[in-house]
Amino acid sequence: MLNVAIKAARAAGAIINRAALDVEAVRISQKQINDFVTEVDHASEQAIIETLLTAYPGHGILAEESGSQYGAKDSEFVWIIDPLDGTTNFIHGFPVYAVSIALSVRGKIEQAVVYDPSRNDLFTATKGRGAYLNERRIRVSKRTQLKDSLVSTGFPFRPGDNFQNYMRMMADVMPRTAGLRRPGAAALDLAYIAAGYCDGFFESGLSIWDVAAGSLLVTEAGGLIGNFTGEADFLDQGECLAGNPRIYGQLVSILGKYSKFASAGEKAGLRQAEATDVSEPTPAPVTEAVATPSAIPDAPF
Repeated sequence: MLNVAIKAARAAGAIINRAALDVEAVRISQKQINDFVTEVDHASEQAIIETLLTAYPGHGILAEESGSQYGAKDSEFVWIIDPLDGTTNFIHGFPVYAVSIALSVRGKIEQAVVYDPSRNDLFTATKGRGAYLNERRIRVSKRTQLKDSLVSTGFPFRPGDNFQNYMRMMADVMPRTAGLRRPGAAALDLAYIAAGYCDGFFESGLSIWDVAAGSLLVTEAGGLIGNFTGEADFLDQGECLAGNPRIYGQLVSILGKYSKFASAGEKAGLRQAEATDVSEPTPAPVTEAVATPSAIPDAPF
């Protein structure tokens, strides 16, 4: 199954690379303010779906642009597809975008491919068999201190997003790290956690196709992934936190209060913080908390 997913990802990548040669000629439409879709998204998605259903006609499909209109509706095998994660980057010629394909079997992600066509980087994972970059085994970083870590994130961009809450989150995290980055493609952000290029990642407002493949890459590379409170059942919750085990635990201790699933006490603490000026955060020391057992997915360490 992984080989078919790789074939599908490379077919989509070829379409994306051809379009990137003359990106100004690509037709663009707008789903909502600051949320774009191109003819390349649609063409690459169709190439992926055709490849997958030719091999597995009884499987289901959940795709960003076409939803569940293709494939079997009641299958235990569902392919979760983002044909071009980082569309806004792509239409500006900013080469940070990827194809993301995951296979869910009875609700659990078992196969994953994230393909970066601009670099020809292929990230793959099979549940229980590790994560790979271009057939080389990858592991999360070994850093233990947040102050030494590079953390990636994604900024809110849709109407209705809580910009002020995100500013408070960044004000809490930024002074405690070696750097905060916003590349603009969550699938690649998670692949880079798996490869050890970044040590932690957090973002809200994500959909299941943004994180499904990347979640397996992270856990198979020895990392942890969940929501902001550290709960591992996060795929459809709209918030994502990932990292190596030590950095993940420290980020949970900082970001947990910002989760929509936070306890009443944590939310009260956040309301108190909202009444203060966050423009000059105090970088208080963070203990090296380790995620609770409920937050630790099954993964080889």
